[in-house]
Amino acid sequence: MNQATTMSAAVWHGRQDIRLERVPRPAVPAPGWAQIRVHWCGICGSDLHEYLAGPVFIPVDEPHPLTGLKGQCILGHEFCGEIVALGEGVAGFATGDRVTADACQHCGECRYCREGKINLCERLAFTGLMNDGAFAEYVNVPANLLYRLPAGFPLEAGALIEPLAVGMHAVRQAGDITGKTLVVVGAGTIGLCTIMCARAAGAGRIIALEMSTARKQKALEVGASLVLDPANCDAVAEVKALTGGDGADLSIECIGHKQTAKLAIDVLRKAGRCVLVGIFEEPSEFNFFDIVATEKQVVGALAYSGEFAEVIALIDQGRMDVTPLITGRIPLDHIIEQGFEELVHNKDRNVKIIVSPGRAHATEGAAS
Repeated sequence: MNQATTMSAAVWHGRQDIRLERVPRPAVPAPGWAQIRVHWCGICGSDLHEYLAGPVFIPVDEPHPLTGLKGQCILGHEFCGEIVALGEGVAGFATGDRVTADACQHCGECRYCREGKINLCERLAFTGLMNDGAFAEYVNVPANLLYRLPAGFPLEAGALIEPLAVGMHAVRQAGDITGKTLVVVGAGTIGLCTIMCARAAGAGRIIALEMSTARKQKALEVGASLVLDPANCDAVAEVKALTGGDGADLSIECIGHKQTAKLAIDVLRKAGRCVLVGIFEEPSEFNFFDIVATEKQVVGALAYSGEFAEVIALIDQGRMDVTPLITGRIPLDHIIEQGFEELVHNKDRNVKIIVSPGRAHATEGAAS
């Protein structure tokens, strides 16, 4: 293939089968679309799920109804970069603008799109899962998903906006958080992002539940008031003891396991609210009378719905420091061994590994 018309990309072919390949560079952007030269792209938990157990979200039996993608997919959706081309009709952006992008490609026509809830679109397609993504030198995305980065905005932070927006959406789903006691179950990437967002939103006391020694320290570093290890204590009893016997006002579950979901509900006081963010892979048995009898509320939080702008502003104002979240900076050439395999074998010491298709951007190796 001609080097000028091709690019390097990490392409998902199947379970534990991601290949670094030369593929055609995306075509000239369609009307309403933009082409981005990728600077940094983070490896997300959903990418790791596709690597270890896929297909999870990637359509393999039928083409996706919005994008037409089926089977092979370039992964990556937590990214930032520079606009290099614009499709017809795009206003408000120019080539050279540094941007990030919401990953929720949507139809714009269904009930939920009309209500502004694009994350619930009937034909929702996540960039990097249901359409080609940003583990590549270039990616095409709808221009209505773009957010311009302010002058001087740190490029590395651009790859953390997407997971922080997930955390911010979860915090918004929790309702009024000001001064309240919040339990965050799990201090992985999304849990840590949720802690940061809750702190910025004015939470009173933030109690993290986490078993990993390294992640316990990270939780404290980014804003948790204290950390409890459910393996070493009765977390429900401890939370109640810390809250005068009542339980927490709010909880946010960031793991996606049937046991931790129950735990997130059990730590609440009566009439408390639990937000479920984790991606659950199996059903669970739960006695819903526990909710009826206590009038607890359980709500879901999927991705984000406009929180990118708030997160960008918080980072730009210095109210949110993403540096503790970045535990590895690698070039695209090493995404398998120093990215996916590093996360599989050294999960506890890593939070976010970010990948650069441009070797000049990356420092090889994942830091502990």
